[in-house]
Amino acid sequence: MLYQNQYQKKAHREIEMIFRKLLPENGLNVREEQIRLCHQMLDTLFCGNISLCDAGVGIGKTYAYLTACVMLRKYAMLTGKFFLYNSRPVVISTSSVALQKAMMEEYIPFLSKILWENGIIQSPLQAIIRKGKEHFVCDRRLDQRLEAVRNKNKNEEQKSALLSLCHQYDLDQVHGLSGFDRRLVCVPKFCPKDCSGKTGCRYQKYLEKAKDPEIFIQICNHNYLLADASHRDRGFRPLLTDYRALIIDEAHQLPEAARQMYGKTLSNDDIHEICGFLEKEHQNRTAGRLKEILQNALESLKVCVPEETTGRTSIELSEECSRTIQTGITQIREIRTRLRNAVPPWTLNRLEEAEEILRCFYRQDKNYILYLQQDKEHLPILCATSRKVPGLLKETLWKKGIPGILTSGTLKAGTGFERTKQVTGLSQMKNVREYVAQSPFQYKKNCLLYLPKAIKKCKRGSREEAVMLAMHIQSLICSTYGHTLVLFTSYSLMGSVYQMLKDVLPFPMVEVWRHTQDEIARFKSMKNAVLFAAGSCWEGVDFPGDMVSSLIIVKLPFAVPDPVSEAEKEEHESLEGYIQSIIVPDMQKKLRQGFGRAIRTEKDTCVVSILDHRAVAGGRYHSDVLCALPDCQMADEIPEVEAFIRSRKGTEYYM
Repeated sequence: MLYQNQYQKKAHREIEMIFRKLLPENGLNVREEQIRLCHQMLDTLFCGNISLCDAGVGIGKTYAYLTACVMLRKYAMLTGKFFLYNSRPVVISTSSVALQKAMMEEYIPFLSKILWENGIIQSPLQAIIRKGKEHFVCDRRLDQRLEAVRNKNKNEEQKSALLSLCHQYDLDQVHGLSGFDRRLVCVPKFCPKDCSGKTGCRYQKYLEKAKDPEIFIQICNHNYLLADASHRDRGFRPLLTDYRALIIDEAHQLPEAARQMYGKTLSNDDIHEICGFLEKEHQNRTAGRLKEILQNALESLKVCVPEETTGRTSIELSEECSRTIQTGITQIREIRTRLRNAVPPWTLNRLEEAEEILRCFYRQDKNYILYLQQDKEHLPILCATSRKVPGLLKETLWKKGIPGILTSGTLKAGTGFERTKQVTGLSQMKNVREYVAQSPFQYKKNCLLYLPKAIKKCKRGSREEAVMLAMHIQSLICSTYGHTLVLFTSYSLMGSVYQMLKDVLPFPMVEVWRHTQDEIARFKSMKNAVLFAAGSCWEGVDFPGDMVSSLIIVKLPFAVPDPVSEAEKEEHESLEGYIQSIIVPDMQKKLRQGFGRAIRTEKDTCVVSILDHRAVAGGRYHSDVLCALPDCQMADEIPEVEAFIRSRKGTEYYM
């Protein structure tokens, strides 16, 4: 190992001591891989580079990047770089609230205690979660709401939740609060300058606390990070304190967050919200006129684009539709001009955003992918997704010279990181490093990959397909005595198979639809249950031990075609090129996410079954599946599954 200076070498040695002596609870394989990963992350931060770190399940990447950040702060002072970093925190961005909570309540306090007690840091680590105004209580609005319900016959749980906000200003920490109450008491998007409660406002105090130089770690989600980057790029006041390093965990979710951030939408809910702002400023007549203008525009597009073609990437406007939208653009511009000094800047910004998306559709702006969606009431939503998301990420995040680490268990697809670099805007960056931290789990010993040779091709969505899959799933569940997670790519197929098996299997069955966390908790409380799941359950859920000893992946998780993927297809010369460079890598990453539900600790054992004829030996994507997954034992018949489970499980497993 070549070190840039003596301090980098010292930091490496200190990292080894931290993980070998102070954090020794992990097994040897985990610990050594964790040290290598932390070294790689620290080198990235020291050298001002950007690293893509694909870290397999069980590595403990959170401790690795937290420790690397601590070492950066400690040794930057000694390398003469302290003037660059003085009082600057690190920012950690995630996509899940669960990980943010775990960092604040578990990872950071534990690591801080260990490092402080052993003299590695001089004071405990301090961290704060950063999020938007709508997550916090406005004290003035809370007082108004409490007064309004004081003598009302209100639901006791909701009333109790409201009262608890007198002591808890973070709305996310309060259970039982109705959505209506939440909207009425949250900090408004535009705080009046002459607010009477500003001096004692808990939200303002929270913002002041976030600026405290003692706060070393600022945690946010990807949307908040991108909003801050956008503010900086446009010369607005930043949302985050200037930071010395950026860690993006769950980085595979960053491109989707960027599509949301840099896209434009206009829905019926948006119209009502903008009109509500106007009515608060006593612009009732203008609000009524605006509602009519925008709803006319939405209706004209709904007529212009029949329901069966909603979602296409190109929309041809009729002459009448064009005239309606053009009229709407002109009228909104006139309203903005007339109200320039009569309403707050936020309201004017929302009017401008509505005008911009109408202009995108009117001009058929080629910088955006234009399509319609439907809300719950089947009303049209205008959607414009930027075609330049990778370039925007490059300009607003990566070219600022701030060292960064992007990490996840699914950044690598197939043999490399090309797809990840493409969608994150890192393809042309010269200071990007790649690192794969292999999972220390012994998959070859503890995991059996079952690709049934008896599986056959059926018409997709047919009853024959559902019956065939139900039979295979029943056999597997009985072979492993329950303890099964069945992952679907389609809620419709999941419902069909569940109905066929619910009165047949001798094991308790749980089906996840809307109340995901409640159903998952119920499944975990049972001994040998079966969980049918789809959607979000492909990642972010943890089933250690014998809870899931059989993972059944019903179909390879190919993405459902949408306007964005259709637009990507148009950029490729051939369909086969598009499939190999876009479709297959995306499937491999999603497959790895699902596979990660199987083995969660070094002692876990599991059978992973893929019931897709395209994955079995001789199938079109057989080699792509094997390339995506770790090296496991292989099986293609049920008796092999039964033998594997019997060889790995004790008698208590079957009780």
